[in-house]
Amino acid sequence: MFPDLGEFRLVNRLLENARDLDKEGPRFREWLPAGDDAAEFDGWLATKDLSVENVHFRLDWSTPEQAVEKHIVSNVSDISAMGGRPRFALFGLCVGKGWSEETVQRVASAVSKGFAQRNIALIGGDTVSGEVGMFSTTLIGEQVAPRRLLRSGARAGDSLYVSGTLGRSAAGLWLLKNRPQGWESYQDLVEYHLNPTIREDFGVRLATAGVCGGALDISDGLSSELNHLALSSGVSLEVFQDKIPVDGRVRQMCGQYGLNPMDFAMDGGEEYVLLFTDSSKNDIFSLNGSSWEVYGIGSVKEGTGVYMLASGGKKIVKAQAWSHL
Repeated sequence: MFPDLGEFRLVNRLLENARDLDKEGPRFREWLPAGDDAAEFDGWLATKDLSVENVHFRLDWSTPEQAVEKHIVSNVSDISAMGGRPRFALFGLCVGKGWSEETVQRVASAVSKGFAQRNIALIGGDTVSGEVGMFSTTLIGEQVAPRRLLRSGARAGDSLYVSGTLGRSAAGLWLLKNRPQGWESYQDLVEYHLNPTIREDFGVRLATAGVCGGALDISDGLSSELNHLALSSGVSLEVFQDKIPVDGRVRQMCGQYGLNPMDFAMDGGEEYVLLFTDSSKNDIFSLNGSSWEVYGIGSVKEGTGVYMLASGGKKIVKAQAWSHL
């Protein structure tokens, strides 16, 4: 029994839904250092993400449950982007000095349930207090297919895809910041920014289907991730502007407020859909009745750089990533 002290009661709350350890290890044994969405050691995938109050989440905008879910999704997306399945988590919680006891308990409950509902075993961590709140997760996943998905895996001749429509999170953030007249009618975009729901098993589907191109999640914006992919793989990418799947609701919002939807689709972060390539000879995404729901946006070429092809010609796509520094 833990002593009846506040910190130990909080730890108990965090662990109340913890699942038993599954002792089965990965079937595939490979190693990969830093530089991809996750590192890999002996078949285990490892990633770490931080969410800092007033930088990554604001409790005057979102509920404690939304803030926690968004944090967990950001970690799970990294494991998914490599075709892995998340298994274990180490979680660190910094309790903000302005948090009420109710907020602390709601955060703890959301953490416990968030990992448990994904069958992720919460195996340890730490709790502290500070000026602002913070979540920190080290997530361990496993390689589930013989070939994992890497940023360096794109090859000339591949086709280029994204696994969902783009621009929703950036549009939701713009609405929260600017609150123009009638913004309440776009609560679905706001909700996606605060609490994104993603296809968490999509990377596993790709890997087990034999897709072996390059892949990464779109956390810093499509323009940035295209450049990451091109540099990591030593290739050039050509993207068709009219193929970029700008979300329909984003187009509607931009039409109402006189904004450019391509700005949100190309440069908006925290999308958590996957950007990936596959051999153009692989037709699993174009078959009639395909359940993949992916969008072909371009192709992989020999050379360097990322280029947008539009009716006005060809132009360089520069990375427009968010930077904390």
